[in-house]
Amino acid sequence: MAVQHSRWIPSDTRTEDPERIAIREALAFGKALYDRRTALGLSVSELAVRTGMDEDDIECIEEGGTAPTLELLRSLAAALDADVRLTAGHDLGSLWFEAHAA
Repeated sequence: MAVQHSRWIPSDTRTEDPERIAIREALAFGKALYDRRTALGLSVSELAVRTGMDEDDIECIEEGGTAPTLELLRSLAAALDADVRLTAGHDLGSLWFEAHAA
């Protein structure tokens, strides 16, 4: 009986699972918000007042439970006196809030 061997060769074209991408984007969004809020010395409740959002909503974003939308990014950037920066990719560090230039 002959044994056949096969070889697995990874494809150069990777297709990523959209659900995993969405999770990584939400986590990057949450980290960016947390980093900027704490850099400003703001509490969750202080940021909630600045944005007109509930504290629970802010915490949900920071925990990676909310997908970033343009409307939400703009609102938070205004409250954080910052601009939103994006890079290619979906990992932590691919989105951040950058303080306005002095």
